[in-house]
Amino acid sequence: MTPLIKTDITPTPGTPAALGLSMPAEWEKHSAIWLAWPYDPITFPDRVEKAEETYEEIIFAIHESEPVNLVVLNEDARERVSARLKKRGVAPGRVFFHIREYADVWFRDYGPIFVCDKARTKLAMTHWIFNAWGGKYETLLKDAPTPELINRGMKLRRFEPGIVLEGGSIDVNGAGALLTTGQCLLNSNRNPHLNKNEIEKYLADYLGASHVIWLGDGIAGDDTDGHIDDIARFTDPSTVLCAVEDDPADANHEPLRENLEILKRAADQDGKPLNVVELPMPGFTGDEEGRLPASYANFYIGNTVVLAPVFGHENDSKALDIIQSLFTSRRVVGIDCSDLVFGLGTLHCISQQQPAAGPYGA
Repeated sequence: MTPLIKTDITPTPGTPAALGLSMPAEWEKHSAIWLAWPYDPITFPDRVEKAEETYEEIIFAIHESEPVNLVVLNEDARERVSARLKKRGVAPGRVFFHIREYADVWFRDYGPIFVCDKARTKLAMTHWIFNAWGGKYETLLKDAPTPELINRGMKLRRFEPGIVLEGGSIDVNGAGALLTTGQCLLNSNRNPHLNKNEIEKYLADYLGASHVIWLGDGIAGDDTDGHIDDIARFTDPSTVLCAVEDDPADANHEPLRENLEILKRAADQDGKPLNVVELPMPGFTGDEEGRLPASYANFYIGNTVVLAPVFGHENDSKALDIIQSLFTSRRVVGIDCSDLVFGLGTLHCISQQQPAAGPYGA
């Protein structure tokens, strides 16, 4: 096992960590889930209607577990979506609509990352810079102000680190450990002026991460430069699910094997070995235009359910069984993401949890 080297956790004055705030683990109680309704035919070519049907299934599966904050474009969209959800059986009092212009559905990456204190009396948000995954999609930069815009209604204290970071690039255990990849956070298209130690200091100051575990490369077809939520996820403070590809001829085999080895040598924030559980991959998913970033690791942990993507592959049931074995107090629901993944993301990418905590006013 490699020796544990902790991030400098002396908080910078005025940051969330200095005020006793940190990012909770996803399995800790939520007051809501945030989503943005799909509409863009560029994101879902010839699949907008199918993406909408998938969203109906997602919202139906999660709405009893936690309220849904749903962003829609305009009043017409609100009325249409509301009627669809009512027909699907979603209780109207569990969905709260937020009308505003937005470019795309990837709320995990451009939305706020919430932080709170251990007593859950103070909820705040961190607003990182969103540069459309290293400047890949100029039209999607209009989503960058999202945290500020939704905070006009929430009126929380908002912290701006001033560096690029997407929510899908990090995963935390709520006790100080954070998972990420060097391919993403150390990429020259994110924060070329910062080195690894400097980035770790931001993660400590704004998310409460005292120990960062760096994995290598992400999966094939991922346009985010290796987001962690397609690779490895904490399921409790000491357990990590790690995606593996058994086929040595598959492009994902070697990078995922290397990540697995890193995790097997890694430790948690207290220097204790991690419990690493292997999660299969769904094989090649895509078409003649290329591979799509399909991964069972892109699940969302709700209050009483876990929404897990499936793709019509023989490994679907095996993956669901493994995830269920680690969330015994929650019901795992498989959501067919065969169409959603054509937008280059699935369940975790489109969602953001809001921790249950009292507001920390601005």
